[in-house]
Amino acid sequence: MKAKAVMTKEVVSILPETTAKEAMMLLEKMQISGLPVIDKEGKLAGMFTEKDILTYILPSYIANVGKFIYEENPKSTKRKFSELNKIKVGQLMRKAVATTTEDTALCEVARIMLTQNARRLPVMDKSAKVVGIIARCDVLKAFSKEAEA
Repeated sequence: MKAKAVMTKEVVSILPETTAKEAMMLLEKMQISGLPVIDKEGKLAGMFTEKDILTYILPSYIANVGKFIYEENPKSTKRKFSELNKIKVGQLMRKAVATTTEDTALCEVARIMLTQNARRLPVMDKSAKVVGIIARCDVLKAFSKEAEA
């Protein structure tokens, strides 16, 4: 089975100029954890996820130490959270994004997801335009259907 058989074809995306707060509200509304960021030319610019928001809100030393040391500082968290109204998605998004194509086999899609630690992959056509998105749950559902057949 190929990616095009299980991908979501109607991709909801955001622009790099979208505020992080607007993007976060869209994630909550859709009950998903990430969205592709597509520029005005229709090209993939990055991926914006809940992790990007948490990374911004939590203290910067997390990245330096490699693990979270709990420090209750509600003022700092509130201040950072309120700044999401001013911060643009383009400032927080991950720019290096693993992608796949419509004709990629699902086993290969799963391999890319595992090796790149990706929960979802934008699906690109030959002109490098996003034509779909495939999530880990899509791959698992397809594997499950194949196993039952």
